[in-house]
Amino acid sequence: MSESPQQGLFRWLWHAYMARHIWVILLALLFMTIEGSMLGAMSYIMKPMFDQVFVGGDTDAALFVGLLILGIFLLRASASIAQKVLLARLSEVTAAHIRTDMIGHLMRLDGDFHATHPPGLVMQRIEGDVGSINQVWATIITGAGRDFVAVIALMAVAVSVDWRWTLIACIATPFLILPSILVQRFVRSNARLVRDISADLSTRLNEIFHGINPIKLNTLEDYQVNRYRALAKKRINFQTKAVLGQGGMSGIMDVMSGIGFLAVVVYGANEIISGQKSVGDFMSFFTAIGLAFEPLRRLGTLSATLQIAAAGIERVKGLLDFKPSLLSPETPDTAPSGAPVIVLENVSLSYAGTEVLKNVSFTAEAGKTTALVGASGAGKSTIFNLLTRLVDPQIGQITLSGVSVASLRLEDLRQLYSVVAQDALLFDESLRENILLGQTDIAPETLQVVLDAAHISDFLPRLTKGLETPVGPRGSLLSGGQRQRVAIARALLRNTPILLLDEATSALDAQSENMVQAALDKLSKGRTTLVIAHRLATIRNADKIIVMAHGKVVEIGTHEALMARNGAYTELYNLQLNEAKTA
Repeated sequence: MSESPQQGLFRWLWHAYMARHIWVILLALLFMTIEGSMLGAMSYIMKPMFDQVFVGGDTDAALFVGLLILGIFLLRASASIAQKVLLARLSEVTAAHIRTDMIGHLMRLDGDFHATHPPGLVMQRIEGDVGSINQVWATIITGAGRDFVAVIALMAVAVSVDWRWTLIACIATPFLILPSILVQRFVRSNARLVRDISADLSTRLNEIFHGINPIKLNTLEDYQVNRYRALAKKRINFQTKAVLGQGGMSGIMDVMSGIGFLAVVVYGANEIISGQKSVGDFMSFFTAIGLAFEPLRRLGTLSATLQIAAAGIERVKGLLDFKPSLLSPETPDTAPSGAPVIVLENVSLSYAGTEVLKNVSFTAEAGKTTALVGASGAGKSTIFNLLTRLVDPQIGQITLSGVSVASLRLEDLRQLYSVVAQDALLFDESLRENILLGQTDIAPETLQVVLDAAHISDFLPRLTKGLETPVGPRGSLLSGGQRQRVAIARALLRNTPILLLDEATSALDAQSENMVQAALDKLSKGRTTLVIAHRLATIRNADKIIVMAHGKVVEIGTHEALMARNGAYTELYNLQLNEAKTA
């Protein structure tokens, strides 16, 4: 018998995350069995309570039955608490494990994946879909396990009283099969749509709060609110349909249960009146069937809950099934030591059919500064991505002192670089944590040297808590120049042989730029440095300048040599000079 897609999803979840906790699950199931079986014991007690106490008038039996009922409730309560604590903790542990695996996996995926999967969608998968998987623990295992045992125990009591009454009570059960199948499909399709729209909502929020200033400046507040409202209405509609499906199944079960009750009352009343059955028999049976209907009703909605959980599992597994295309070689080479010479040989790269780099070749000398200049879209940043293997070229190769970057382990390759970008990424932690980035072996005197070299010591006294001052989300409590100096301090601590500067001073005012540039000059000494520069005045002293246009190298030389050539570089330089004069 072939496995259904849903069965495959739950089998994957079991083997990947649940099987390792088998002993905790078995212990929880033991407590669930105790809790569920106590309902059966409760209904069974009804017979002696009515026949011996209420009808027979046996006062001695009254105390015994009362104590027995108290014991049943105490045992049920204890078992309930134990299994809930076990599974609640296990639920959180499993969710944390899945989320951690997802985050680690997503960070290893290539740029192509992240370019086509917005952050809001990914965040919804990690938070929302993993949350729905938690229902497997909270609802399916906890509730269904207990309810299943309870139904078995209660039906056993009912059958022991009269198997014919039991069959009559279940007369409407076959009519639940088709509605159950239809409801499963209905709920799953709507649950999937709810997740899709939830991801879109997360993406929209991410766009809004990362672009709050442009939205204000362009008076787009109402436009953005209306876009969000339209998506929210769609989510409400699909969520309502999913809940309707779950509630509809519950309602159908209630109606069928009522029909079964009616049939038993009509049939059983005659046997009690004729003396074939006692009042205690009827009350024990009636209690067992009555108590069974509620867990049966919950089990009836189990399929709908499974559909919601399956939709979440499907999405989580889908993300984890993505494979990175950029991998470390099976037999990697050893990374070169010291500042390497960087060589690009006939490198070409295309994105989605558009040629980004065309037969690019140049050499960045060891320990020297090489600048890349050109208009936006010329391919400068793409070269940085190729050097660090965020992408690979379709044609050509890149070497570091003769060693191909593709022959190195990704970790070894990227440990050769320090990157200072235009917009330094800071985390919502203290200044110290943002500088150290998890390095715990940095001596205080070494850190102080770095703080001085990066000119962080200049503004540190103005911070209320010094290095322990929180920098805010994305470093929002620091100025642009201060954030850049943090990035430079990080690079100094990494002490790598290659330095990549991606327009590191382009967004700064003159005073901040001078301080950051002074720190960069110290940082680049003895390192092979590549600079992407927008303002050409900042790279006049570069050992080599490479001019790019439309993905090609059009000129190479020093500032003086390129100016003497009176070509593309001269045109760019004079254009910026005229703009500065008229500003």
